[in-house]
Amino acid sequence: MKQLPLTKQQLIAAMISLSLGSVAQAALTINGSTETASSARLSWGGADSLSEARNIMYKSNSSPIKKVDNGYGTTNITNTNSFASSNNNGPRYNTTYRGAFGSSDMIPISTDSRSVAVIDAETGESIYEKDADIARPMASITKVMTAMVVLDAGLDMREEITLDPEDFVGPKRASSRLKSGDRLNRAEMLLMALMKSENPAAKSLARNYPGGYAAFMRAMNRKAQDLGMSTAFFGDPTGLDKRNVASSKDLVKMVRAAGNYDVIRRFSTTKSYDFFVSNYSNGNRTYKANNTSMLVRDGSYPIGISKTGFINEAGRCVVMETRVNNRPAIIVILGANSSATRWGDAKNILNSLATRRTV
Repeated sequence: MKQLPLTKQQLIAAMISLSLGSVAQAALTINGSTETASSARLSWGGADSLSEARNIMYKSNSSPIKKVDNGYGTTNITNTNSFASSNNNGPRYNTTYRGAFGSSDMIPISTDSRSVAVIDAETGESIYEKDADIARPMASITKVMTAMVVLDAGLDMREEITLDPEDFVGPKRASSRLKSGDRLNRAEMLLMALMKSENPAAKSLARNYPGGYAAFMRAMNRKAQDLGMSTAFFGDPTGLDKRNVASSKDLVKMVRAAGNYDVIRRFSTTKSYDFFVSNYSNGNRTYKANNTSMLVRDGSYPIGISKTGFINEAGRCVVMETRVNNRPAIIVILGANSSATRWGDAKNILNSLATRRTV
């Protein structure tokens, strides 16, 4: 049989697929472990994310296995209930980069978004920057930090949370398919916030934090400091507040730290989920939700963490973790003037990573 020549797009897709290898099928169980230390393999989305999301939702032990990381490097994986960086009495972790790729090439691209950072996550080296040191509004990228603070508290993920009218009040008017009186468990609220970017879900998670909303906001900014995010400030847990700002380089640190939470990996890369929403006043219903990232929904690229964002002041934004040519990378895109620009820049970066020299 005569073989037809591959197009450039088909060749790039094949290279990405080959680079995943067995990692594409990897999974990490985050609940029920009794060991003090565990080995973990990263998940890069896929069909198993949905089943794992369901498992997370209905287990009482919400302590995730974390690979402790202060945003500058990596350490061994340790089973802990909270990050030690904010606890003076807790254990300390040395964080150093692993790998011997000390001369990574800058990827030969141009981007149209206002601020971009691409980091080789194995070496910590920058392989593309555009105004990456300037603090900019981050919109719903905020919800990645919201998720980390919720998970750090080690709360029962099965506990039911009811949306109050105040959960729908924020710095800006934003559309939502949720209603006051809707009841979901904490894990479902977190999935709703990360996958669908529902603002009332994020607000309710902050309101139901130990010490209340004000304590949650203090914890968000304290964690940003612990991660070395010197340009970051969080004024609300949703991203509707234009005061929520950070540089692209600082958001790289946040995404790197978020990679230590399997809950965030699973939930942010779940393509779709049908929520059963209880409501005493308005009746029960099914809320069919899809991921806000077209790249996650499409499934053509290996995405390990993903979060989109948009308010007028921030433009279109996205952060993601990927693995191409068996090399992990973190991508931050802020201030795209349109959805087409955001995803065009993202695909340009991903395709350039697929053809990047690695030796």
